[in-house]
Amino acid sequence: MRIAVLGATGQTGQFVVSQALQQGHTVTAVVRNPDKLTVRHDNLKVVEADVFSADSLKSHFKGTDVVVSCLGFSTSFFSSVTGYTHSMGAVIAAMREARVSRVITMTSWYTDPNSATQSPYLIRFLLLPLIRSVLSNMREMEQYLAQVDEINWTVVRPPGLKNLPSSALEFLTHEGYFVPDEGGRPAGSAMGRGDVARFMLSLLNSNAWVKKGVAVTTK
Repeated sequence: MRIAVLGATGQTGQFVVSQALQQGHTVTAVVRNPDKLTVRHDNLKVVEADVFSADSLKSHFKGTDVVVSCLGFSTSFFSSVTGYTHSMGAVIAAMREARVSRVITMTSWYTDPNSATQSPYLIRFLLLPLIRSVLSNMREMEQYLAQVDEINWTVVRPPGLKNLPSSALEFLTHEGYFVPDEGGRPAGSAMGRGDVARFMLSLLNSNAWVKKGVAVTTK
């Protein structure tokens, strides 16, 4: 399959690129700074583009089967975070022009502020307020995608991320804003970035989560 990866130099994006190549896919890594991606492979093309510009992206999307976005934007205490919505608007516009109909992107658990009532105290009252500006813009991006009819989108929502490679652990999934255990509380609080990449790539040949948001963790 021909895949365009956004955020390919990020920690999760690098796992997506390497695993996709291992699986035999052809990858176009769309990056801001090509020098930051050190992987070399016959099936890898590294291109420079502005993720906020549809005109910059569309030529790199032509001929691809799916766009996988691992873009991330830092929290801000002084202004709103807008990177998720602005970049996805450009991505969708570029996909339309390039006639690409599938996008898989990642956000996080708890993008809906009402979903964290069962989360641990420190997460609910310390961590989430610190990153709420990021979560709010992720939520706005999710709501934007829900209004896009002709694109087959999937939003992957992992919990906290550890910089660990892919494992053989079983995935737990839930159509919602976290994965509940038997008592309805969050089932864990973190997973490896390599496993997030493994899950995202597992969706390439699956329609299970098309036009849905799926919370995921490992068992």
